[in-house]
Amino acid sequence: MVSGRGAGARWTAHAAAIAASAVACGVFCTTVAPFHWLGWVMLVPWLLALERVATWAGVLASGVTMAVAFCVAIFSWFPVAMADYAGAPVWIAAAIGLVAAPLFQPQIVCFALGRHGARRLGLGSVGIAVVGAASWIGCEAAVPKLLGDTIGAGFYPSLWQRQAADLAGLPGLTFVLLLGNECVRASWVAARARRATSTVVTPLAVAGALVLALTLYGWVRLANVRARIPEAPVAVGVVQADLAHYDRLRAEVGTYEAVRRIVETHLAMSDEIRTRANVDVLVWPETVYPTTFGAPKSEEGAAFDRAIAGLVVASGRPLVFGSYDAEGDREYNAAVFLEPDGTGGVTFETYRKASLFPLTERVPAWLDGPRLRAWMPWLGSWQPGGGDNLRAITLAGGRRVRVAPLICYDAVYPEHAMRAVRAGAELIVTLSNDSWLADGEGARLHFVISAFRSIETRRPQVRATTTGISAIIGPDGTVLARAGIHERAGLTGSVVPVRDLTTLAVRWGNWLPPTAVVVACALLVIGRGRLDP
Repeated sequence: MVSGRGAGARWTAHAAAIAASAVACGVFCTTVAPFHWLGWVMLVPWLLALERVATWAGVLASGVTMAVAFCVAIFSWFPVAMADYAGAPVWIAAAIGLVAAPLFQPQIVCFALGRHGARRLGLGSVGIAVVGAASWIGCEAAVPKLLGDTIGAGFYPSLWQRQAADLAGLPGLTFVLLLGNECVRASWVAARARRATSTVVTPLAVAGALVLALTLYGWVRLANVRARIPEAPVAVGVVQADLAHYDRLRAEVGTYEAVRRIVETHLAMSDEIRTRANVDVLVWPETVYPTTFGAPKSEEGAAFDRAIAGLVVASGRPLVFGSYDAEGDREYNAAVFLEPDGTGGVTFETYRKASLFPLTERVPAWLDGPRLRAWMPWLGSWQPGGGDNLRAITLAGGRRVRVAPLICYDAVYPEHAMRAVRAGAELIVTLSNDSWLADGEGARLHFVISAFRSIETRRPQVRATTTGISAIIGPDGTVLARAGIHERAGLTGSVVPVRDLTTLAVRWGNWLPPTAVVVACALLVIGRGRLDP
């Protein structure tokens, strides 16, 4: 029988192990090289502590506590961002975030429960590792993360290891990372128990093989990708004006003056870009034109339309920018592809944002109502776009480049970019308004997730944001040009559209989570069968 004092000491040690793993996760997921090596051992303290928990209730409590600690270590910026956006006290946003942590990071709880079930069935280290990792990525696939985050994104600072994302996307990197941590845990346990040397060394050798395999694959694949880009480059100009909180600007100076400042700033910065570089296309961020283009609601709106069109006519170059679109009483967050028509006029088509951020952009019909909107006046009312997400840009000289447009939250879901690439997209163009994320780690997280869309599809990317991080990204995830957070800058650079390069991730989609779950279920059934008389 364990005394109360002994149980208290045990749970104190368990809490310390959780804290150590959470801090290591925070370092791995939010810093750059050389700290990304921590990913291979970051969960080991918690895994060792879980080995000493015998009950389902204890494992559940441990998983919930780890989810809370994980959120504190990695997402401490989120309550500040939400409080800033909604105008609520930070402590309320933080309290809600802590209580809801298991809902934001449910994969941690599923992982703990899944591997505990495998332990109880006596599956052994390999079975436990596979079932646990499958539970993690399976949960992330079944319950998509609010910000698209997964621990595999921590590989981004590693040029070679991140290239394996073109096989199974970010879930593949997460899966390998979890297996590596389980290998280190198994070796540690064997060493503490003074088992045979082979029992200690073998798991470490497997972990080393995982690291080596990722590195070698990345080295070979990187050379292959860079050797198979035959198309001519496209010169791009990206405007990051560092103008934030359009709603507050409107409240301060009025709608007309706010739109005037925004439009004139972007026009002036575009002219500055054109004086120093012969760009083929200009790109502005999401919602930079906070009204409907092509369907003005007033004479002032028509004048703004003409001013933007005038830039395109004068330069003879297309412009991609964020605007609104409307159909009856339905309004959409949209990207406008504006081109000169060769006769002194312009033509354009739009892309409507498909994935809307919950509550801030769209409220489900079953939840919406006057009372809720009176309580939360910042709730959004946009409608999601749908259908084809392939567009084309016609450059001077008649060359056409097929584009996969992504607007902000679209980049969180890899299927949007993959679907467009299957349809023939050669370039990703991402427009975002990250102003509500710009004072924390959120802007960097969104940038990294967006960059992985290029690695998974092997398509270069032009990313324009209001306040950073704007960038020109190669098909290997390399940043070719970049504007930091709260930097006013006009980026210029070249991308090479990619036509015939494909990846397993594009061909098969999100294939690993369901495959891993099926294998894990088979292992559990086999283990259960062994226990039956």
